[in-house]
Amino acid sequence: MHMNTNTSAGVAQGDEGRTTARVVLIAAAAAIGGFLFGFDTAVINGAVDAVRHGFGLSAGRIGIAVSCALLGSALGAWYAGPLADRLGRVRTMQVAALFLVLCAIGSGLVHGVWDLMFWRAIGGIGVGVASVIAPAYIAEVSPAHVRGRLGSMQQLAIVLGIFVALLSDAWLASTAGGAAGKLWFGLEAWRWMFLVATLPALIYGVLVLGVPESPRYLVARGRPAEARVVLAKVLDLHSDHALDAKINDIAHSLKVEYRPTLKDLRGPRAGLLPIVWVGILLSVFQQFVGINVIFYYSSTLWHSVGFSEADSFSITVFTSIVNVLVTLVAIALVDKIGRKPLLLIGSAGMTITLALMAWCFSQSVGSGAAMSLPAPWGMIALVAANAYVVCFGLSWGPMVWVLLGEMFPNSIRAIALAVAAAAQWVANFVITSTFPWLAQIGLSFAYGLYALFAFVSLLFVMRAVRETRGMELEDMRAS
Repeated sequence: MHMNTNTSAGVAQGDEGRTTARVVLIAAAAAIGGFLFGFDTAVINGAVDAVRHGFGLSAGRIGIAVSCALLGSALGAWYAGPLADRLGRVRTMQVAALFLVLCAIGSGLVHGVWDLMFWRAIGGIGVGVASVIAPAYIAEVSPAHVRGRLGSMQQLAIVLGIFVALLSDAWLASTAGGAAGKLWFGLEAWRWMFLVATLPALIYGVLVLGVPESPRYLVARGRPAEARVVLAKVLDLHSDHALDAKINDIAHSLKVEYRPTLKDLRGPRAGLLPIVWVGILLSVFQQFVGINVIFYYSSTLWHSVGFSEADSFSITVFTSIVNVLVTLVAIALVDKIGRKPLLLIGSAGMTITLALMAWCFSQSVGSGAAMSLPAPWGMIALVAANAYVVCFGLSWGPMVWVLLGEMFPNSIRAIALAVAAAAQWVANFVITSTFPWLAQIGLSFAYGLYALFAFVSLLFVMRAVRETRGMELEDMRAS
């Protein structure tokens, strides 16, 4: 999937182009794929305990049941580029919406854990496709001077999806008297937690009908007249000369490019180009700091250390609100102070807060269902967990998606983005599937391990990550 580097770069130059409300709305519609990303991956939070007890699952099996969607996401991310080149960006977003509708219905009507794993994997494919298509499409149509802010809309949509999923989980569980309680048509509340995902998936599929196709894709398909219309609207270009120059730039870039393959990523550093390793490790560290443990297992986590089920749901919703608010702060800062400074601030903050959480959980008393955190450790752990979410939401949450959409050279951007996104989903799977097992060893051990990864991420950013604020996409280097 080739980025429209000329489209994203050219508008910032001269007085022919400026940021328009239309391009913001288009980016927002594309980013709704991120909302479904967040909703679909977080909605299982409220269902974990009910599914585990209902199907009699061990810690290992519930870990796999929760995280199997992530393997589907890795697959979807890997094939998103070729699919977008064949079907177009808009049609590919609709395919993602279809997979997510099927997942929502199938997951809510399962009869056993294997059914659940299958439908969650189907939804994961849709999430993986959306996770690659949205930032790539947004980067294609965005002016360089606001590309960071528009690219951050993907992460804002993700955290809003997480918030809405957890809020709906809490409301359904409260209405039914618990996640295992019965609701409409005799179905348990946890089944409705999955079924409600049908609505946002359908909305996404309808909204992207109004999103224009990428000008780059249109030129590649021999449809320059349509590309001119899109460029005139989204980039506010009115001069025939400017439009002709833009179309010619895109056509020229298509002639000199070829479809990148994995062999184009080969380099001197352990077989890959340095910039590819940076992208992979950014993705891996984003997950290895354990953020999705908070959003997949937090209700279970707080319940396990003495909070009631209702309080656990409330805490989880509050945490997701914090995540949304700090993401808005990150969007305001990304093009002002840069990507790298925010990553450094986030890594340092996560190291401290995760280490504090590990210390708090080392003070727990009892075991199993009788485990609790004595005063004041329960409240300190709660504050530390939310401070950790603040640090992540301000930095590694949005910044990694912004960087992955812009950091690679033109010639390898498509395949490198696919590799990095797939690595992110695999890393997410590893962390999510192993948490129940790590928690059995001890929550202090689990959070201590995540704190170690946060510290290593700080060293990694200091040494390897290059600032891209204000750079045009064609100026990115592989070294």
